[in-house]
Amino acid sequence: MLSDMGGNIREAWNRSCGEWPAPLHTSRMPKTKRRSTSRTTARKPKPPFKAQHQRKPGLESKVDPQPRFEAPDYKGSGKLDGRAALITGGDSGIGRAVAVLFAREGADVAIVYLPEEQGDAEVTEGAVVAEGRRCLLIPGDVRDSSFCDLAVAATVKMFGVLDILVNNAAFQQHQESIEDLTDEQLDRTFRTNIFGYIYMARAAVKRMPRGSTIINTGSITGLEGSGQLLDYSATKGAIHAFTKSLAQNLVKKGIRVNCVAPGPIWTPLNVADKPATKAARHGADVPMKRPGQPEEVAPAYVFFASPVDSSYITGEVLTLLGGETTAG
Repeated sequence: MLSDMGGNIREAWNRSCGEWPAPLHTSRMPKTKRRSTSRTTARKPKPPFKAQHQRKPGLESKVDPQPRFEAPDYKGSGKLDGRAALITGGDSGIGRAVAVLFAREGADVAIVYLPEEQGDAEVTEGAVVAEGRRCLLIPGDVRDSSFCDLAVAATVKMFGVLDILVNNAAFQQHQESIEDLTDEQLDRTFRTNIFGYIYMARAAVKRMPRGSTIINTGSITGLEGSGQLLDYSATKGAIHAFTKSLAQNLVKKGIRVNCVAPGPIWTPLNVADKPATKAARHGADVPMKRPGQPEEVAPAYVFFASPVDSSYITGEVLTLLGGETTAG
């Protein structure tokens, strides 16, 4: 040990190991740029927020504070170069953030959205184009199976291929009692949240080459249930089961199928569903004491879309729950 040799440590090193190593020229090394703590904190606001409520489907442009989707600290590395993606519910919330990160990783993106969300969709289009990729806007309703066929056909016509399908469109409506659930609400929830996923997948797999992937958006409610979201929770549980079943069905075709199941995320979906005072406290009950931001969820979709990062994963449900650990 050098400490046992006595005298100057440099002399001890020279006697034992030869010439003392030359100093590193640290002045020539690039300095590590530290992330701004204040900026990071500002991008993860905690409730209570401003009390607010919107008519459905809700517009991101009117949400306060604005959901964070830009992910400024996320650096693309070409994981999706040359690929083309179709994202339902891509105008806002999680769908918008996923579209931006897919584009940052090199993919062209088509987004499906309701016609009344045109303004939000154009913001997403601008963000995708700013990343240097093409964006196709497809207004319509996934409850219509013929529209889903057309959306897939339009994507392939525009980009020449469809490699990634993200089923993300959703309808949510709280009700205090099962007696309050109308036939109309049940029909809309199931046709949007599970029929629409099946319609889109059925249309997409006819056009998808080997190595493609389907990513569904599930929910913590599909794992733990929710007393005031009976129909929504049921559809999310169905999405989880559909993911696992479709993964088994498509594995021989070389198409992987996975699911991202978030907890509370700050999106127009919740502002348009909850009463204003409850929307103001959205996400306050999880251990992190805040809702997740769309930009915090989107990297999970990149992971499942990447043919390298998740090549050995199919039929998985990945939870992002803000510290909750009770989900199965």
